[in-house]
Amino acid sequence: MLDSRVVMHVDFDYFYVQCEEIRRPDLRPKPVCVCVYSDRGGDSGAVATANYAARKYGAKSGMSIALAKRKLVGRDDAVFLPVDFAHYENISETAMGVISGFADVFEYVGKDEAYLDVTGRTGGDFGRAGHLAQQIKNSVRDKAKIGCSVGVSPNKLVSKIASDYQKPDGLTIVSKEKVEEFLDPLEIRDIPGIGSKTEKRLAEMNLKTIQDLKSLGIFDLNEEFGRKNGTYIYNAARGKDENPVSKRDAQIQYSRISTLKKDSREYGFLAEYLRHMCEDVHRTVSENNQMFRSVGIHFVQSDMSVRSKSRMLRAPTMSLEELQRCVDGLLKEALESQKTDIRRLGVRVSELTEVRGQSDITSYF
Repeated sequence: MLDSRVVMHVDFDYFYVQCEEIRRPDLRPKPVCVCVYSDRGGDSGAVATANYAARKYGAKSGMSIALAKRKLVGRDDAVFLPVDFAHYENISETAMGVISGFADVFEYVGKDEAYLDVTGRTGGDFGRAGHLAQQIKNSVRDKAKIGCSVGVSPNKLVSKIASDYQKPDGLTIVSKEKVEEFLDPLEIRDIPGIGSKTEKRLAEMNLKTIQDLKSLGIFDLNEEFGRKNGTYIYNAARGKDENPVSKRDAQIQYSRISTLKKDSREYGFLAEYLRHMCEDVHRTVSENNQMFRSVGIHFVQSDMSVRSKSRMLRAPTMSLEELQRCVDGLLKEALESQKTDIRRLGVRVSELTEVRGQSDITSYF
């Protein structure tokens, strides 16, 4: 029996921009931001992906387009492009098809990342895993024309950190006996799930690196951050993660999201948007002869923070009326405690049955 798993995390570097570079090679040396423009016109909207040339000047994903343009002022070669999700979906499908062929177990995470358990085909050997990871990188480059970074370690947590370690086009291998040596000098923010508030509180305690973090006992962490978060931080600092790579295909949901004509938390105004989005989602579900069991709504608030609510139905359904009734109920529940105006609004269905391998659909309008 093998005493260690071998897990990979594959992450496509600045994915949307890479997709744009495939059809426009002249973009490669330039600072490029791919943006989700709202229907308010002008520079209203947010940056979805910025390449490394743009990041050097402070432009980054999640930033408003107007602020990103200010960061890049004086760069006459800076390029701002609207998203083209259909194009990105096609490239993602090709790349994921390539990657999944190398895995014992393949777990789709999103359009630009996935986990692979390769313990069986590598015999638990990290040297063989390194060669396999390089084959994956070469095959993705050859078939999908994009670069990716790969982290290899005994678990998902460390592999995710490792894939980010030498970006872009990186390959970082952390064998079981090297986990502590790899993690200790890294900054606490490198741990997935450590947000700015937690990082700030730890900094106030004069803790900056993962090695520093290990000086706190689990009881101290639980008292400071709660049992669930404290336990996670304690284990993460030591590179411990027992979550297995679980088979998950790309088809996970259908959704629609829309930028509102104005920021609002008025029920009637929001309900009208959701009614049309429910119709669109239902049309897609019906065309694919599928049913759904989970229904959710999604808010992007005026301060760009995100909020969502979801509900699991008793049984799968294809009913538009049930979808609209459930969404309306979720909206009313959310508005009871909604303190901030809503900028973008979305609806999604998941837990699909009779899935036929089509990738998820996300439309912006």
